[in-house]
Amino acid sequence: MIDPRILREDPDVVRASQRTRGEDEGVVDTLLSLDSRRRSAIAGADTLRAEQKQLGKQIGRAKGEERDALLAKGKDLAAQVKAAEAEQGEASERFEELHRAVPNVVHPDAPAGGEDDYVVLKHVGTPREFDFSPRDHLELGEGIGALDMERGAKVSGSRFYFLTGIGAQLQLGLLNLAAAQAMENGFQLMIPPVLVRPEIMAGTGFLGAHASEIYRLRDDDLYLVGTSEVALAGYHSDEILDLSQQPLRYAGWSSCFRREAGSYGKDTRGIIRVHQFDKVEMFTYCRPEDAEAEHERLLGWEEQMLGKIEVPYRVIDTAGGDLGTSAARKFDCEAWVPTQQAYRELTSTSNCTTFQARRLNIRYRDENGRPQTAATLNGTLATTRWIVAILENHQQEDGSIRVPEALRPYVGNREFLTPKS
Repeated sequence: MIDPRILREDPDVVRASQRTRGEDEGVVDTLLSLDSRRRSAIAGADTLRAEQKQLGKQIGRAKGEERDALLAKGKDLAAQVKAAEAEQGEASERFEELHRAVPNVVHPDAPAGGEDDYVVLKHVGTPREFDFSPRDHLELGEGIGALDMERGAKVSGSRFYFLTGIGAQLQLGLLNLAAAQAMENGFQLMIPPVLVRPEIMAGTGFLGAHASEIYRLRDDDLYLVGTSEVALAGYHSDEILDLSQQPLRYAGWSSCFRREAGSYGKDTRGIIRVHQFDKVEMFTYCRPEDAEAEHERLLGWEEQMLGKIEVPYRVIDTAGGDLGTSAARKFDCEAWVPTQQAYRELTSTSNCTTFQARRLNIRYRDENGRPQTAATLNGTLATTRWIVAILENHQQEDGSIRVPEALRPYVGNREFLTPKS
């Protein structure tokens, strides 16, 4: 949730954020009205309860007709307190419901607009010029025995697949490489649950506009995660953390599940947009004043991993309308995919400021020992989709794949992956 103080003290910031996202800024005035009503109801109920308490003392000292009159007044006052508490409850419930639906306040430097309104921050590497017609990742993957989409569809339906042989080795190599890098930089490696309770999924902000993309097990009232960010955010829910020395950093290795609702007809070939994939995700808890610097560090670690797979990429500053509910700012790293003549997302890192921590009641103690709301951030360190960029950018004319040097120890120290005969 956004900080109520920002709403009260600087509502224009929230209005500007809503405009940047392409959302209704009128919600700000509705929230302010509900907040005023809620605070008035709380004050009114408190006043009546104080009066009721004082009256109770008077009744204890009174006798005869005076006591009878005070008891009658007490009965009337009790009815007023009940009505005031009902008003307080209704006003608080309506405010809370709308407050939770408002997305995080966008960073002032984030570009306005939607999916196509990003700003390119930099390019790293130059797309390769082929002297032959490049094959796409599916043809290459099938050629070296790394992918089986046909049997994936037979077993589980469209957008499912088998990683076979060297494909499984490539994925495990990528994830192990990412896990090693994370631990070298002080992250604690975690294998979290992939099923979470509704309050954890809602706390991270994923049950809003994008709820249709989440798999739900209704009989158990649990959700399958689309990223280990969800479980890692819930790990410290309702806790007070020690952030006095440095941020808490975790790297979650998990399978991830996405329904891909609304993506029919998009990226149906291969493993670019699938229902299940594996990922190593960085997750950080820090003080709010340290969040922007931590965001830059997460981006740097993502770029370090991309350098290890030796592909050209660009970094973009995602526009407000494409941020998702929880993020105040998001940087994506997109690798060049030769057969699409386009850059496609491989990583994203988001600064969620205090939005998730406020919903999940995650705090730390400041210099004076007072509990304050923490900030949370996340960032991709490796995922199944990276195989697409590796296969296409490192392909040879005969259909073999040159293995990036950093990955060779994970595939038997082979320099090339050759097609099956």
